[in-house]
Amino acid sequence: MATPANAVNKNANENGDASIRTAFREVVEGHRSGFIPRAIIPIDDIGEVQPSSYAPGEKELRCKLASLYRLVDHLGWSQAIFNHITVKVSEDDQHFLLNPFGLLYHEITASSLVKVDVQGNMIDSGSTYFGVNIPGFVLHSAVHSARPDAKCVIHIHHPACIAVASMKCGFLPVSQEAVLVGNVSYHDFYGVLVDKAEREIIVKNLGNNNIMFLRNHGLVVAGRSVEEAFTRAYHTVLACEAQITMMSAGMENLIIVSEEAKQRSMEVVRRAQQMIEDGALKEKQGQVDTKKAMQVRWNIGDLEFEAYMRMMDSAGYRTGYPYRLPSVKRPTEN
Repeated sequence: MATPANAVNKNANENGDASIRTAFREVVEGHRSGFIPRAIIPIDDIGEVQPSSYAPGEKELRCKLASLYRLVDHLGWSQAIFNHITVKVSEDDQHFLLNPFGLLYHEITASSLVKVDVQGNMIDSGSTYFGVNIPGFVLHSAVHSARPDAKCVIHIHHPACIAVASMKCGFLPVSQEAVLVGNVSYHDFYGVLVDKAEREIIVKNLGNNNIMFLRNHGLVVAGRSVEEAFTRAYHTVLACEAQITMMSAGMENLIIVSEEAKQRSMEVVRRAQQMIEDGALKEKQGQVDTKKAMQVRWNIGDLEFEAYMRMMDSAGYRTGYPYRLPSVKRPTEN
């Protein structure tokens, strides 16, 4: 029997009303949680013709850094317009890229990044009207100046990291992630970090470590590349979240990883690069044309970061990331 027209219209109206109610509920709940649905702003907005003020390789670096800002926002590590992630442009000069002070992390693009010298003086203002939070750059300039190997420096105020930084017990080796990130440093809280005189204390406290907890403040992570810094920060955040969860059971219930197990694990990390090269990641590129296998070189953090870039590009972010492995699928053998 055919469904009466008025019944069809009634069902359509009810379905339509339900859809509207669902959409409205999602928006309301989104606002309550702090999430506001937004359009995706492409990251690589520079185009083929690069500005003459760019150093060799700067466009690629801008795309990587802007993508990292978006990734930090995606993971929930951002805090409005505050905090910085910096990257050194080249070895020839002390120039650094960072976010313009005024943009939310999801607004940051490759062209919007500003370029400053080690004192925070503007070299390239980027594509926005916003400038640089020079006092906020004190921390980053101190780390970059003292550690030439620290090409990328991440500073975040993640709640779990602040909690661990504020505990007398500090960062505990109670998870695999905590062990694998290596040794950490601590820097006491002297007030809002804007005094350039504090730079020497920061450098002394950081030493040769790549992770430093700022007491009652947040986390600083350094890396030899954008990819390495992100991966190190990622595992540190996971370790802090795990520690906070565990401590609800009481300190007496925590099993601390032994020093022997910690040293064995750190040795594995030190050999990680060789392990990757000796493993199953020797992909063959250009085999159809050259009949010659070419190994893809992966450094620490590359695999994880490139996977996230694939995720972002598939969602329409247009990262401009220079993939080492443009296609993850092997060619079909005839």
